Amino acid sequence: MGDIAPTPLDDLRVVEISDRIAGAYCGKLLVDAGADVVKVEPAQGDPFRRYTLTGAVPPAGTDSPLFSYLNAGKRSVTSCSDELLARADIVVLTANRAEAPDRGVDLPRLLQTAPHCVVVTVSDFGWTGPWAQRPATEFTLQAASGLTGFRGDPAGPPMSIGGELGEFMGGVWSAYGALALHRRARTGGPGGHLDMSMLEAVTLMQSGEWLHSQLLQVPPVRRSVEVPSIERAKDGYVGISMVTGQQWLDFAAMVDCPEFTENPALQFQLGRWDYREWIRERIDPWMRARTVEEIVELGQLFRLPLAPLGNGATIPQMDHLQQRGVYVDNPAGFRQPRPPWLMSKARPAPLRRAPTVGDTDGELRWPPRESKATSTSAARPLAGVRIVDFTAFWAGPAATHALAAFGADVVKIESVQRPDGIRYSGGMRKDVDDWWEYGWVFHAMNTNKRSVTLDLQSQQGVRLVKQLVSTADAVAENFSPRVMDQFGLGADVLLDINPRLVMMRMPAFGLTGPWRDRVGFAPTMEQIAGLAWVTGLPDGPPIAPRGACDPLAGAHAAFALLAALDFAERTGRGQLVEVPMIESVLNVTAGQTMEYEVFGEVMARRGNRGHTAAVQDVYRCAGQDDWVAVCAHTPAQRAALAGLTGTETSLEQWLASQEADAVVEMLVQRGIPAAVVISPSLAVDNPQLQHRGFFEKLDHPRTGTGLYPCPPFARPEGVDAWLYRAPPTLGEHNAEVLTQLCGLDDVDLDRLRADAVIGTRPKGL
Repeated sequence: MGDIAPTPLDDLRVVEISDRIAGAYCGKLLVDAGADVVKVEPAQGDPFRRYTLTGAVPPAGTDSPLFSYLNAGKRSVTSCSDELLARADIVVLTANRAEAPDRGVDLPRLLQTAPHCVVVTVSDFGWTGPWAQRPATEFTLQAASGLTGFRGDPAGPPMSIGGELGEFMGGVWSAYGALALHRRARTGGPGGHLDMSMLEAVTLMQSGEWLHSQLLQVPPVRRSVEVPSIERAKDGYVGISMVTGQQWLDFAAMVDCPEFTENPALQFQLGRWDYREWIRERIDPWMRARTVEEIVELGQLFRLPLAPLGNGATIPQMDHLQQRGVYVDNPAGFRQPRPPWLMSKARPAPLRRAPTVGDTDGELRWPPRESKATSTSAARPLAGVRIVDFTAFWAGPAATHALAAFGADVVKIESVQRPDGIRYSGGMRKDVDDWWEYGWVFHAMNTNKRSVTLDLQSQQGVRLVKQLVSTADAVAENFSPRVMDQFGLGADVLLDINPRLVMMRMPAFGLTGPWRDRVGFAPTMEQIAGLAWVTGLPDGPPIAPRGACDPLAGAHAAFALLAALDFAERTGRGQLVEVPMIESVLNVTAGQTMEYEVFGEVMARRGNRGHTAAVQDVYRCAGQDDWVAVCAHTPAQRAALAGLTGTETSLEQWLASQEADAVVEMLVQRGIPAAVVISPSLAVDNPQLQHRGFFEKLDHPRTGTGLYPCPPFARPEGVDAWLYRAPPTLGEHNAEVLTQLCGLDDVDLDRLRADAVIGTRPKGL
């Protein structure tokens, strides 16, 4: 290699046949990691070459910034041969079952000819089920998943997330799933078909609210906004995100409002909603007397996740992003965020131009692959991989949740001194003794894992962690940067113990830079990276997307870990992998900064109208609080919509007289994308999700039977069920793991319990 660092994915061949962001972003992630990606597009070119987020028109003869960003480094062909497909390792196809043959893919024949091949199909609802042929857009998928119904003041309409967040979620899940199944093929098993549903990917961006209703015995959640959330300062907006009760107490001290500590209901976000006017009356004078910078700096002293609000014009100017070198030059003449991972032994592929149409027509000749198949039996794709998991809250556990579902043995490390905080953030049961076992986000993101409690401030605990690491393929953690070193478990120590180890760190802002030690959660990233800026009504304040970027960051981290694992298995070299949450989010909001630089336009809030010429909005229907999302984005759909309403009645008036469920069926039968806006608590009632088995039943020893979310794919061959173990109770697998993997006996375990090195109940309770 000389002085040129290798990429994590060497000699990986990918064919991408895509007409949507999800497929193109999947290909981009694979290109960045070193894959050779061949894009199949029509002779007249991919329509996305002219697509812009703001509606600006690219100069003649140039591609749009978004196209150049998503397709940099790919090669283009204008026809798709059977030979090209059969010699690929991965095929990414955005099509439902009926559309696939028209895109040149005969799936059964391809997998018979090339059993090593992994084919990932991306469609709105997947290839099976009652909604498989239903028309949809990102906007209607958000409504059907519950994302839209979760957000907005009840005095106004439900509010969708601005930006194509679901498309990027579908893209990164596709890339992760492709790598996972490719690992099985690479190690001697078969490839196969991964049937990805965009509805399921979007549903994974909500926090399992149906489990919230079940576990905390509360009604379906209604829409609201955080209190406080995005508030006006003297010179702009400050983003505020408080997850824990302690953060609320610290905030009360910072804004000099001791009365905030006197009502226990205010410690949790849901409890503050009923007091929203009272709270804002008290903090508003304090906020407006100070600048954004002053408030954010003061917040850091209190260890509070406060942030300046970013938009397309301001984000690249932030000092932390500049000092970390996050923005790099695209050859098309603008800056873009670099890939959202850094590796100590491998590097991203160089950033190259997007291809011209058909630039490799007639030139592309991949030699045949030598068969590596040693078995036709299909095991779980990540069977045999062990991960020691220190992650907590949502983003980190979302990453290891994906890995565990695909078959990795994930050993979750907590302690009785400090359990995973998501076990009791957001609310708790008062009528049960073991209330820490009822956290709904914990339940949703920790299936299939084994829980071990180890006090990492004790010598025995650290010694046992080191033994576990010596048996592992990977370690994952998302503490603030200083914590693992304070435990004596930094990357240098763990890689010395196990040189083949992949150590993945997921700090909020990265391991270096002026914001290195700042506290940050997903809403903080959504505020900084521009998602909040484009979410909300035009004449109202920005609204936080409410944590959707936690699972989005988790999916990026799972992809990066698999890429590094591929590298380690191929070269024998482990490494440190850094996946900062802020950089994952910046990659999915890149269009805002690129289009500002190229066209001088800052994307603004447009409520539910979107940024295209589509007839799109959320409309009230008959009923107390019933709403539907409608998006007629083609001339044919707009004509069909006009035919329903006639010329005398506005769409808004017509829908106001209709029953929501019935009118949605009427619209979709005429080819118009539409969906009922539901509470996220009611996603389990969706007939398409039920048919696809997106929810699987598991019996939890404390909380009973629950419905748990799965990866957004139909089960491939070899996977009878995604989930096989309920989320663990605290320390449930102490004896099992410590005897099997660390060689302890009952006497050792009794001593560790007596010293509170291990346990099954939080310390002090």
